[in-house]
Amino acid sequence: MSHLETTLINPPGLADQTAKGFSHLAIVPPGAKTVYISGQFGADVTGRIVSDDYAGQLRQSFQNLRIAIEAAGAVPQSVAKLTILIVNHSDDKLPPLREELKALFGTHRPTITLMPVPRLAQSSMLFEIEAVAIVP
Repeated sequence: MSHLETTLINPPGLADQTAKGFSHLAIVPPGAKTVYISGQFGADVTGRIVSDDYAGQLRQSFQNLRIAIEAAGAVPQSVAKLTILIVNHSDDKLPPLREELKALFGTHRPTITLMPVPRLAQSSMLFEIEAVAIVP
């Protein structure tokens, strides 16, 4: 299936967030179908959390996100919006997050909202990411 790309913009008057891995605006092309991908976290196909640490859960979450994107008939460049939830967020959690964003999206910079949270649905979860993608 071919893919449609969003137009990503960091408009004048707002700080350019490209180096931080995201854009301020994502404009979806006419005729695109919107796909909402639920929060993906650090669990394997059996539902078992793969690691007790942030880095391990981060990697698995992004692997799961890729699977979900592809199952929708989309590609990573089809993603317009990400929502990221990090338990007990701190600045030292940003570099590995940026690496995972770069590995999955390359130069594509979807819009992102990052929310620090005290806990997620399961007490062992440390990271969760959801997405909105477009497909033809």
